[in-house]
Amino acid sequence: MNEIFKALSHPARRRMVAMLRQGPLASGDIAARFDMAWPTVTAHLAALKAAGLVETERDGTTVRYRLVISAAEEAIAFLMQLTGTGSDDPEEPSS
Repeated sequence: MNEIFKALSHPARRRMVAMLRQGPLASGDIAARFDMAWPTVTAHLAALKAAGLVETERDGTTVRYRLVISAAEEAIAFLMQLTGTGSDDPEEPSS
């Protein structure tokens, strides 16, 4: 959980997650939407991958990133419990 929140602490990474909510994207397509050097984009994507928020698939020389919904849901559930908007029982889905 700490890695998830650490990964989401940077605005560029939050923006990348938001982009990936629309569907998988190639690393080059992600990088094209940012005004930063390629190694910086790669480092941000690596942080998201290390936190389990994204997974990769290779198609020839292209690397596609896909959002891992379960990791994002876990973080949201935790925040909802903290704010009192979710269930007190972590095993019970909120209604």
